[in-house]
Amino acid sequence: MQRRALHLCLLTGLLAVSSLATAQTKWDLPAAYPATNFHSVNMAQFAADVDKATAGKLKITLHANASLFKAPEIKRAVQGGQAQLGEILLVNFQNEWQPFGADGLPFLADSYDESMKLYKAQKPLLEKKLAEQGMLLLYSVAWPPQGIYSKKPINSAADLKGIKWRAYSPTTAKIAELVGAQPVTVQAAEFSQALATGVVESTMTSGATGVDSKLYEHLKYYYDVQAWLPKNAVIANKKAFDALDKATQDALLKAAADAETRGWTESRKVNTTTLETLKANGMNIAPPSAQLKADMKKVGDTIMKEWLEKSGAEGKAIVDAFNR
Repeated sequence: MQRRALHLCLLTGLLAVSSLATAQTKWDLPAAYPATNFHSVNMAQFAADVDKATAGKLKITLHANASLFKAPEIKRAVQGGQAQLGEILLVNFQNEWQPFGADGLPFLADSYDESMKLYKAQKPLLEKKLAEQGMLLLYSVAWPPQGIYSKKPINSAADLKGIKWRAYSPTTAKIAELVGAQPVTVQAAEFSQALATGVVESTMTSGATGVDSKLYEHLKYYYDVQAWLPKNAVIANKKAFDALDKATQDALLKAAADAETRGWTESRKVNTTTLETLKANGMNIAPPSAQLKADMKKVGDTIMKEWLEKSGAEGKAIVDAFNR
């Protein structure tokens, strides 16, 4: 009798441990931007929504500001299963596969409506490529439009010649090359330090990054050229996703869809509030001169031509779908 009771206790204990293990699947979500950035805030809400919808069955820990992996390492970490989730800036991976850089093409999609249209054209190819690499696209959110920051006034592309230009993607490096600037690769987490030490003195990025990195402490001019709206994407390791039960998968996908809708709405708001913050901190906010706009459009045309040549049929399919 005692032996049977002992067996029952052991069995109950094992079932409890097994149940606890099932109830506490833990995923890591590395990201490259500060915890206060709107993308990170949105991801924190996404993680909270998943926790609530699964009653604690799936817990996602957000690791912001490149604290777990640096920006260029995140995609590989998810692909290799070192992290179950990750947030990446798609344009960072253009050299690996050209269509990743579609939303970084200057002046192809230069508004939120156009950017969403481009996303819809790009999404089927993105999903197919990531699936081939053992990953799943959960959601994607655009950054605010990109403008030019500088220490000195910029009236034309000629004023950028020789300037130390922060490049964060193949396109931003190519722009530097075409205008005669000196491209310096600096990730978001090191941006402030690079400015403080004079490693860079100009860049092309959004108002959101301008506030995150306190660019107004080092740079005085912002030209709102609205060149493109690059997107961040939250991706998942497919094996980790497949290991979840159906109810948890559904909850994850629902939270992701909500995060995408919420993120795009928030990005529009952030575009307005961050430019106001830059201005309040003494930065000169101005539209580009007619000459600068014409010069940058010429640069954009050159980049588009080269991208279409490199991206082949896939690139053409995206642009054709976008233009329809």
